[in-house]
Amino acid sequence: MITLRSEREIGYIREASRIVADTLKLLQAVAKPGVTTLELDEAAEKYILSCDAFPSCKGYYGFPATICASVNEAVVHGIPNRRKLKDGDIVSIDLVANKHGYHGDSTITLPIGHVQAATLQLLTITEECLFKGIEQAKVGNHLGDISHAIQVHAESHGYGVVRDYVGHGIGSEMHEEPEVPNYGMPGHGPLLEPGMVLAIEPMINLGTEKVRTLENGWTVITRDKKPSAHFEHTVAITEQGPEILTLRT
Repeated sequence: MITLRSEREIGYIREASRIVADTLKLLQAVAKPGVTTLELDEAAEKYILSCDAFPSCKGYYGFPATICASVNEAVVHGIPNRRKLKDGDIVSIDLVANKHGYHGDSTITLPIGHVQAATLQLLTITEECLFKGIEQAKVGNHLGDISHAIQVHAESHGYGVVRDYVGHGIGSEMHEEPEVPNYGMPGHGPLLEPGMVLAIEPMINLGTEKVRTLENGWTVITRDKKPSAHFEHTVAITEQGPEILTLRT
């Protein structure tokens, strides 16, 4: 069941989303060669708590950290640790915050130092996929219009579109209906209505779309060990068009 949120509820989601955006800006400045993903996690948690908010991921089904930090071939759900980021790495930071009982969710993939041109292009195209999906997040369109726009742009560059993990509705729960795949047919799926709030999140691989989960039960990597990029925004569907609640300004 898809929940349509009131203006008051969207205001709460907007507030949580602003904290998420500001936290990601902070981490973007901190993430450099020699910094560990655990240090990024600690900085994120400290800032979120200073905003009288809470890290939604910590403890979620037993997840041990505030952020998901997925390095290089890791697609999603990387667990922060003492591994130091090195020149040429990329790291996807997925972050959710809870304020007043409502959640905001966003992801950014950051280049660390000097990154290969092919990998940088993957980051650029994946972020373009996100905004092409958001362009379709308007009243009267269908969910499949978002999914199709993402898929077409990624595959036109020869990239693999992850099928096993998808975006989602968001609000008083971190994961709500509907699922938002990054592939699909235009004109299919639920009709988009004012009050829907979606976490749109392309996960795009340099090689195959196929993935597997490591023995820790969380970290998902590409089967061919090629890099993966992940960008995400929380978006409200309004009569005036899509409103990106987690925009970093």
